[in-house]
Amino acid sequence: MEPRAIAILGATGSIGTTTLQVVRAHPTLLRVAGLAAHKRWRDLVGPVREFKVGTIALADPAAAAAARASGEFPAGTRILEGEAGLSEVACLPEVTMVVSAVVGTAGLAPTLAALEARKDVALASKELLVLAGKFVTATARRTGAQLLPVDSEHNAIFQLLRDKPAADIDRLVLTASGGAFRDTPPDRLGAVTLAQALKHPNWDMGPKVTIDSATMANKGLELIEARWLFDLPIDRIDVVVHPQSIIHSMVTLTDGSLQALLSPPSMAYPIQDCLLYPRRLPCPAPRLDLSVALTLSMSPPDPARYPCLGLARAAARTGGTAPAIFNAANEVAVATFVEGRLGFTGIAELVAATLAACPSAEPTSLAEVLAADAAARQAASRLAPGLAR
Repeated sequence: MEPRAIAILGATGSIGTTTLQVVRAHPTLLRVAGLAAHKRWRDLVGPVREFKVGTIALADPAAAAAARASGEFPAGTRILEGEAGLSEVACLPEVTMVVSAVVGTAGLAPTLAALEARKDVALASKELLVLAGKFVTATARRTGAQLLPVDSEHNAIFQLLRDKPAADIDRLVLTASGGAFRDTPPDRLGAVTLAQALKHPNWDMGPKVTIDSATMANKGLELIEARWLFDLPIDRIDVVVHPQSIIHSMVTLTDGSLQALLSPPSMAYPIQDCLLYPRRLPCPAPRLDLSVALTLSMSPPDPARYPCLGLARAAARTGGTAPAIFNAANEVAVATFVEGRLGFTGIAELVAATLAACPSAEPTSLAEVLAADAAARQAASRLAPGLAR
């Protein structure tokens, strides 16, 4: 049997590099046919040589030009650029699965292109379903392409639901680590620093995702994502804080029993589940050691500590473009915090102000969603100076 050919969008990030680890562990079953990144072209040189990748793309045209001029890639390597380049990598004829791990909304067009081309998509970019879940899921249904969740929480639910009819499902429960400030008194959050926000206690992730974990905006995005992935109303999806990050999610059945999926906090597990689905093979990550004491704790999230979670749930209930507005405002707020122009608690304040300033509407096209996204970014940028630290 030929190895499954995959393309990785967001190849230089933590999901992309972990995906390469999984490919290394299963060289007879998986191969890399295409790689794409934003602008870190030097980080692609090694994987291109190691996996004999013939086509890459860089979203930043200047980075693509630098890569072509560098002479560091093997002769014959195609170096594409821009959104069109990412889409071409996603739609390479030999590719059967695309790992979509581009942070933010930049991966929307390539992911939709992959689904249109009937490529299965292992989705790690939760923003895509938040922004355009209506259109992404409709495209997958129409073409028959599979949409497989990479987020550890959604992948756990995906695994737990495989053998169960819809009538047996009562509620979904997403677990959250609580982020860098899960033990910080809420009245001290206004003084925390960027460096502190980037020290996640369990996971090694990029800056945006790590800060989203600290505000729990990421869990808000995951609530919305779960609504689209599993076709359940938002009020049947719960969140609990689970500091150990070993229980990745749970499902409550109609008889009241609760089922959970456990594994160490390594993204290799959900990534491999998607890449090899439906096969199960040894994973290149540590296993739970049950010969030593193991403590598992859970608690409800504190609304005062995590206001972004409540804002996301409210946006999901509103529906229409409200989730896209939430996502856009959060991206602007996090960027403003990283730049030092907004305090940590100002992130939620800016998101709330933007949601209040931008009315939601039910989109009839992807263009309307993108217009709402752009308008929300403009509004957030305009409102940010009034909330400056």
